[in-house]
Amino acid sequence: MPEGHSVHRIARQFDRNIVGRTVQASSPQGRFAEGAAVLAGREATEVRAVGKQMFLGFEDDVWLRVHLGMYGAWDFAGEILVDPTIASANGRMGQTNQRGTDLDQVFDDAGENSLTSIGAPRRTRVHVRMSEQTTGLADDGDLWPPAVVGQVRLRLLTDVTCADLRGPTACELQSPDEVAATIAKLGPDPLVDDVDAGEERFTATVRRKPTPIGLLLMDQSVVSGIGNVYRAELLFRAGLDPHTPGRDVPEETVRGLWRDWVRLLAIGVETGQMMTMDDLDAEAYRRAMASRDDRHWVYHRTGLPCRVCGTAIVLEEMATRKLYWCPSCQR
Repeated sequence: MPEGHSVHRIARQFDRNIVGRTVQASSPQGRFAEGAAVLAGREATEVRAVGKQMFLGFEDDVWLRVHLGMYGAWDFAGEILVDPTIASANGRMGQTNQRGTDLDQVFDDAGENSLTSIGAPRRTRVHVRMSEQTTGLADDGDLWPPAVVGQVRLRLLTDVTCADLRGPTACELQSPDEVAATIAKLGPDPLVDDVDAGEERFTATVRRKPTPIGLLLMDQSVVSGIGNVYRAELLFRAGLDPHTPGRDVPEETVRGLWRDWVRLLAIGVETGQMMTMDDLDAEAYRRAMASRDDRHWVYHRTGLPCRVCGTAIVLEEMATRKLYWCPSCQR
């Protein structure tokens, strides 16, 4: 499932390529035909990302709400302009010990170059899917618009850029009031809300709940954008047992979780990767950017020794989702 950093990156992709342009809309799959007919011929006016949800505004106060869910994806094709603020030349926000290191070309095992712009304008296809943004080139030659591939719920097309939506949990039109009501149900997002106010709201909510902190971090009404990967990593970094009731977590630890989320989310948006390890030398950082296996403390490391204490990492289910943690470090 895409976590908050991916949705913010997708929103910025829309801001660069779709907002300010008249859009032709269709539903090749047929499941959003009526909604696409409403959007067709309208200008996209703004885009917002809050947690795991994106809201694309059109003239006449029409909004498109998209929640990618577990299997949703946006594929971009055509002339792709990437916001330089999210695809920096060094991609090392928070990695202060690596300044000056030449890390310009590092591709991860999904094919994404996380450290440089994915390039534009150019004829290419950019796949934005699952938990992290990945890119891949599609040789469509001079075919425009590109052929529809797979079950496309919604196609948004300008004269030079195409965005195809597949497999979302939610794809619907909303009024401004409905958008406001949807956002009001969500917890604070560090990239949307005032960071200090968000910390107070998050802390107050967690501290009054008997629910285990491992569940609270996944509750989008408590905090927006955290998914399975960030949940596991935040808890490990805090040395916190995921079964601890929220009201029993010390206040300073709760505040530390929020501040760590602020930091990790910013790194994720800039680099496109859920980088959760600190103080890596240049070669270790390169490996981490290239492989998920070297990027995390506990996530997806079942049975492997903890990177800190050597205890085997445990995998269990918590509310039907996989939870990875170290029973020795997180006590």
